Amino acid sequence: MSDIIRLLYRLCEAVVALFMFLMFATFIVQVAIRYGARLDALTGALPFLDPGYYGWTLEFCLALWVWLIFWGNAFVVRRHEHVTFDLLAQSVPFPVARAFLVITGLVIGIGLLASVEPTWSRFKILRIKQTATLGDVFGDWIRMRDVYVIYIVFLVAVGLRALWSAVRALRGDGAGLTTGSGERGPE
Repeated sequence: MSDIIRLLYRLCEAVVALFMFLMFATFIVQVAIRYGARLDALTGALPFLDPGYYGWTLEFCLALWVWLIFWGNAFVVRRHEHVTFDLLAQSVPFPVARAFLVITGLVIGIGLLASVEPTWSRFKILRIKQTATLGDVFGDWIRMRDVYVIYIVFLVAVGLRALWSAVRALRGDGAGLTTGSGERGPE
């Protein structure tokens, strides 16, 4: 089972790498077009270098950025890599720190999962709205909802992960907590 999870994690990392590559490649296209457009001889000989054809690149980079952030935080960034404010949790005995983890895991998990339906309701209008320029390149099927649907995936994934950390803490797993002395709690 852990081999499957490891493979899925590597695939999620590959998706993040692909998003970063596509953003960088699109940025290079933007720079090349911006400076190539100043050369009249070049744009005259190669009309496809007309900057008017490349307005979509900005919106494409922005959509990739949204997907990169939410996909990465939902599936790639591990719990210990997040910024945490654990001064209080590290200064109390392990059972109290474990209670903190259970409470925060439940509050965050329930809060994120409870916000899925209201968020999706707000997204319904986005199924009608088209993107400003991505349709020029990719066709009219891309809607604004397609750009932002990754947020729903993020809410579900991070909500479930928060609930799982609460379950692990209840089972006495420790879930990465340390005591004030720096020692790990019972594993």
